[in-house]
Amino acid sequence: MPLHVPPAPAPALRTVLTALGSPTAVREARTPSLLRAQGPASPELPLPVHVLDSASTAGGSTTHLTGWRFLIRCGDRAVAAAETMLTPDGWAFSHFFEGPYIPSTERALRQADVLPHAYQPRLLSIPGLYMLALWLHGDCDADAATGRLAATDLLVPLAPAPPGIAAHRPHLAAELLPVLTHRVTRAPLLGSPA
Repeated sequence: MPLHVPPAPAPALRTVLTALGSPTAVREARTPSLLRAQGPASPELPLPVHVLDSASTAGGSTTHLTGWRFLIRCGDRAVAAAETMLTPDGWAFSHFFEGPYIPSTERALRQADVLPHAYQPRLLSIPGLYMLALWLHGDCDADAATGRLAATDLLVPLAPAPPGIAAHRPHLAAELLPVLTHRVTRAPLLGSPA
């Protein structure tokens, strides 16, 4: 079934288009692949970025929207990504970046697109584990800016995933969230990255 990619807020898209049109913003981005890109670059596949609330438990996993991420396509491949953020004044361009999460996101989206059920794709950040997952929300008509993880939603960890968690393997939220919650609560005991 096809994925139901939610439309990004028009002001968020405008900020990315403005940044792409700014030689200064592109040059200062420190993304060599975007600097070397031949031809026009366009923002595609907007995905809302949610952060798992640290107080969440497997029974009530809430998230909050922090921004929208756009893959920046040049020709037939994504060369970078652009992130926007919500500020008190509305949507603002945050930054361009590149790295392993871009091809990993594309791969996870291709995998999800052939699943037997329709989903609304989102990105879920779990900061305590330095982890990012493709969140396949079962309610395709839901407001992409809000969300509570349903037990039947799927989470696809993106590469690089934390040790012991297989990247690109879909997990039911009800199965993966207790593991993530346990690891996040143990992390301070093991020390935190400085």
